[in-house]
Amino acid sequence: MQGEPLTRRSFVTTVAAAAASVAFGCTPSATQGAQLRPSSPEETAPTTKLDDDNPQDTPQSSTSGVTKAPTVRLSSGFDMPIVGLGTYSLHEAVCRDSVASALQQGMRLVDTAHIYGNEQYVGEGIRASGVPRGEVFVITKLYPNQFANAASAIDEALEKLGVEYIDMMLLHHPGTGDVAAYQAMEEAQQAGKIRSLGLSNWYIEEMDDFVPRIATPPALVQNEIHPYYQDHDVVAFMQDRGIVVQAWYPLGGRGHNAELFADEALAGIATNHGVSVAQVMLKWNLQRGIAVIPGSSNPDHIREDASLFDFVLSDADMEAISALERGEKHDWY
Repeated sequence: MQGEPLTRRSFVTTVAAAAASVAFGCTPSATQGAQLRPSSPEETAPTTKLDDDNPQDTPQSSTSGVTKAPTVRLSSGFDMPIVGLGTYSLHEAVCRDSVASALQQGMRLVDTAHIYGNEQYVGEGIRASGVPRGEVFVITKLYPNQFANAASAIDEALEKLGVEYIDMMLLHHPGTGDVAAYQAMEEAQQAGKIRSLGLSNWYIEEMDDFVPRIATPPALVQNEIHPYYQDHDVVAFMQDRGIVVQAWYPLGGRGHNAELFADEALAGIATNHGVSVAQVMLKWNLQRGIAVIPGSSNPDHIREDASLFDFVLSDADMEAISALERGEKHDWY
């Protein structure tokens, strides 16, 4: 990936330092007021703290003139953008066009999974975008029904995506044969088919059981995180172990986005900063050292979701959002 990466300890401070830059060509005046985006089926999605190694890190300009989000250095040694597009519920041409739009607007990470049924269209979108493959960080996942034949499932993902390597492969959630499946991913990593390994929907108890049985610790854990489900203990557990945390459903998820967009506390913060409620929720995660993968098929919303580096939430803002915690999970994982 281009640009100087953040180290795992330097995530939060750099996000704040980068906020003085105008990201993705979007000025504050372009998003005045607390914009309450309408919810839609596509508005779903499914790290760590700042070091003095790279105090100069800011969002990087891409070859197309738009600005890219900073990257974080994973324990695998590779650099991952801290903002990307989630593709859950995006299919066929809609998926292809959304991926192409996101990349053309400066995003450089795309998240998919076998169970989404759209890996082929993610690959088509990458190629249609005109962005070089080496600039794009691709995440996909093995579902439990693939664990028994993980090696062939990895090859199938490569073929569907139309890529020579996968930047990050995750196990989608715990299941029978998950250790053997992860070991197959380790072998694929050694063969150059996968660059980084991780897990999705793993929590403290699952990690304590799983990690001693594998050779390569996960570089990333992807879990549901939003203002109504903040997962403080799990986030701290992962970050203390050098594992980057990435939020799926960062805007609340299926059937719940509208409630969060209408939340009076979030709306007030958004109005004060002249940004949207969605941007407030995403920036709150970033300032906690959590990467985000909001999903959308709307080009304006994709651009908004990428435009997070021209404002900073205050300590009071962060505390107000922290007070919204309900322990309310919106999916079963």
